[in-house]
Amino acid sequence: MTTLDQLKVGSTATILAVGGEGALRRRLLDMGLTPRTKVLLRKVAPMGDPIELYLRGYSLTIRKEDAAKIEITEG
Repeated sequence: MTTLDQLKVGSTATILAVGGEGALRRRLLDMGLTPRTKVLLRKVAPMGDPIELYLRGYSLTIRKEDAAKIEITEG
């Protein structure tokens, strides 16, 4: 299983599943991180956290801890 926090800068992926529970999962889904969505990892902060994603025509910054709950397939 590959998760979003393992993606390399400049790589694209397709979301397979969104994990987590309750409010966190709902928040991730509300931000557009839904299954079958394509995402591009644009940047990683100098200390490695947070990461900036590009999806659905906008940029989104999330913590690596949250990105680890999102299963992806690269490409």
